[in-house]
Amino acid sequence: MASKPRITKAFTLGFAAAVTMVCSILLASAATLLKERQDQNVQLDIKYNILSVLALADSKDVAPEVLLSLYDEKVTSFVVDTLGNPVSGREAADIDPKKEPELLPVFARQEGGTISAYCIPTQGKALWSTVKGYIALENDLNTIKGITFYSHGETPGLGGEIEKDWFTDLFKGKTILNAAGEVVSVEIVKGKVRPDEPHPEHKVDGISGSTLTGKGLNQFIKETLERYEPYFKTVRGEAS
Repeated sequence: MASKPRITKAFTLGFAAAVTMVCSILLASAATLLKERQDQNVQLDIKYNILSVLALADSKDVAPEVLLSLYDEKVTSFVVDTLGNPVSGREAADIDPKKEPELLPVFARQEGGTISAYCIPTQGKALWSTVKGYIALENDLNTIKGITFYSHGETPGLGGEIEKDWFTDLFKGKTILNAAGEVVSVEIVKGKVRPDEPHPEHKVDGISGSTLTGKGLNQFIKETLERYEPYFKTVRGEAS
């Protein structure tokens, strides 16, 4: 009679261990099987954001294959270095700015073989998180065509509003160069931009309660534009 509890206990422990092992195998298998799909979704989202700032797509509510076809048809990409020189043998989509800060990916909207707008990635610290996005410039490489912030961890309803259309639309038509041709970027101000204040063409309204988020964006957007400026100067010179 004394052996029965031990048998029951051993069986229970063995059964629990077997269930745990089976669940672990199933979870690991699911993660492996889903990783490819997750990676595809991430790449699709990135391409949508590039299309969006280049004014080639305004909704995700289209079939993935349509977005991918539009991207392949309308977007070209290449890599330059921080001196503005082309870099051969590298793909823009493969550049990790943290690991290779000397390489700069460029995405461009092409119409009949002619580039009509440029798109560059931007990222940096805001208040709570690293924010990632894209900036598109018209072919004068001065006027903002669009901007998007697709990845962040800012506070919903406050700094998190940076992803909303009402905020990103404020950047359209603003300019990044002053009268001397120097990069001044675009500043997110505290409160509203007053029509009588100096150089409103370089400023956009801030988000209420999100001053520090705005300051973070101001800093890394300007840093991004300054890093690309040697290449932009080259293109402006060729166009003049």
